[in-house]
Amino acid sequence: MGTAATDTTATDTTATDTTATDTTATDATAPTPEDERADRGARGGRLGRAVRSPLGWMLTGMVGVGLVSGLTATGPGPVPVLGAVAAVAVYRLVGRRVARRPVPEVARRGAGRELLLGGGIGLGFVLAAAFLITVLGGYSFSWTGGGGVLSLVGGAVALQVGAAVSEELLFRGLALQALEQLWGSRAALVVTSLFFGVAHLGTPGATAWGGLSIVLEAGALLGAAFLWRRSIWFVVGLHFAWNTAEQLLGIPVSGHAPEGLFTVTTHGSTFLTGGGFGLEASVVPVLIALALAARMLVLARRDGGIRARRRAGR
Repeated sequence: MGTAATDTTATDTTATDTTATDTTATDATAPTPEDERADRGARGGRLGRAVRSPLGWMLTGMVGVGLVSGLTATGPGPVPVLGAVAAVAVYRLVGRRVARRPVPEVARRGAGRELLLGGGIGLGFVLAAAFLITVLGGYSFSWTGGGGVLSLVGGAVALQVGAAVSEELLFRGLALQALEQLWGSRAALVVTSLFFGVAHLGTPGATAWGGLSIVLEAGALLGAAFLWRRSIWFVVGLHFAWNTAEQLLGIPVSGHAPEGLFTVTTHGSTFLTGGGFGLEASVVPVLIALALAARMLVLARRDGGIRARRRAGR
């Protein structure tokens, strides 16, 4: 009986030691509050780095600007203009808080000068193209007559302000600059021009040639204009004047039939007139735009606006 008691005591002691060992092992492997906070910080750090990467802030900005534009682009009265103001505010917020970079391209200082310079080039571009097509027998214009001129002009201005600001923030402000950081200016210009053309394929009257013409004239010209001036206001002015002049002349704007001051009748080949897609699908503005874009790229290179591809690890 004495031996049995001794064995039982030994067994209990061993069991107690085993339990203590297991408890100690469990305590040693259990995550501490400090470990959990560090893990959350690591996950947050990875997410933060992803969002602050060029593709991350590009997509974040596109969601924000696209949402504002979608809600206001076709609103009544001054709503598109108010939407443009809100879109610029979102763009600035994403640049400073998400990308953590300065946004001199939307600086208020000098904005008026850039808008006027871009607007003058855009207006001259459209008027020269329309004049040449008319001289070649492709267009004839007739005054619509009637009242409501101020209302019509005001509506066109508000609509095209919203369109020009949102599209330039998306394509030149966000996409071109993000891709430029990754691949350099030349690749970014090519890619954004292609996307700009693809984005217009869903418009009324769009054809493969219409999409290609948008790539060659609008994508290339607006992209080159940004690389030259490094100002969103300059390309907004160019884009706005281009679209507004077309609309008021009564020429379809990328397939959208406008209510303008004139009624335009087309004659002859759609290769000359652009057909139902409008001026952009005519070979005349394509050639003019390519000449302008080439000159702007030369000036951009001279002024240091053409940037090389970022090296790995930098």
